[in-house]
Amino acid sequence: MQSLSKTGPKINTTSKSDAKYSFFGSNKKATTNKFVDISSKFNGLGGNTSSLAQKKQQPKPKIAKTGIFEAKTKIDTTLFKKYYDRGDLPIAVSFHGAHRKVTWKLEPELLDYHLYLPIFFEGLREVEEPYKFLAHEGTNELLERGGPKILPVLPQLIIPIKTALSTKNTNIMISTLKMLQKLVLSGDMIGEALVPYYRQILPVFNLFKAKNSNLGDKIDYSQRKNENLGDLIQETLEIFEKNGGEDAYINIKYMIPTYESCMF
Repeated sequence: MQSLSKTGPKINTTSKSDAKYSFFGSNKKATTNKFVDISSKFNGLGGNTSSLAQKKQQPKPKIAKTGIFEAKTKIDTTLFKKYYDRGDLPIAVSFHGAHRKVTWKLEPELLDYHLYLPIFFEGLREVEEPYKFLAHEGTNELLERGGPKILPVLPQLIIPIKTALSTKNTNIMISTLKMLQKLVLSGDMIGEALVPYYRQILPVFNLFKAKNSNLGDKIDYSQRKNENLGDLIQETLEIFEKNGGEDAYINIKYMIPTYESCMF
């Protein structure tokens, strides 16, 4: 058929000779013209724009921190605080002049150490006053005046000590390490009796053993108060080795491979 337009009718120019070249025909020329190799298709830019400008560098994603050295943000309520608020502890704060002191309602020598000493050790995790002051001073006096009562209570002290060290709070760890030193030196055989429990309390030592402040040529005033965590851990390990008997060094070395003996 002819289609009409403004310029005049369009004439179908297809000749009869071209009509015989069909897609399904047997002519080889028609077949080669119709079947096109598409393997070279879709290899171009596809309409994408190109530029000679340098590509903007993408910021590298930050590697997430493990947080293994971070202190716990929340510290559970201790039995020491509950007992003190309830009035079940024979201790109170006495204000005489500018210094605080501890007043005992009953002499420490007459107390049941199986009941009170673990509670006072658990109070080392306290960060609020007056609980922190009472727990620290009370534990100090109980260790000074306990004598032979301390050794039988040692297994009950391991969990409060381990829990306090696991908080990874610097102040709590410092006070706990100082009490550990006093505990070992407070009586005979306590250092040797503590050796089987190294596997519970020394992993935290291994983490913070090298934690020292790099101040360059500045002065570290915490050394005067013995509050440098790395030095305090080293000092505590040396006390363990000196008072722990012949098996102390082997067990310390097993848990802290970087420790070197102070006895040889």
